[in-house]
Amino acid sequence: MNTDTIFQLLQQSFRVGVGFTASVLETLQDAQKRNQTLSELQQEIREKIEEWARKGEITEQEAREFLDQWLKQQSSSKNPPGSASSTHTKANVDQEIQQLTEKIITLRQELEYLREKKKP
Repeated sequence: MNTDTIFQLLQQSFRVGVGFTASVLETLQDAQKRNQTLSELQQEIREKIEEWARKGEITEQEAREFLDQWLKQQSSSKNPPGSASSTHTKANVDQEIQQLTEKIITLRQELEYLREKKKP
């Protein structure tokens, strides 16, 4: 890595830190600005919570539809239970169900974190 690049990165990091500190101090000293900033943050948190809730609902619906289709396909399938193609399909479905479950868990954790963070 070039020493000029490292120096520029350090200089920019220092400036970001100073700018952030100055902004925080200005916000703390000015009651109107502090209230405005807090209101904006609360609004952003509410918007994110709503967005994640919608995303979680859509993911849940997709998982249910996928599972319903898979169950319908399995019940109408002519492959004997244990054949190579049946096992391969079941492995793929199990993997997709696991991935969707992990997404739902992550979304719920993020939502809970934001709810806890929002509490006074």
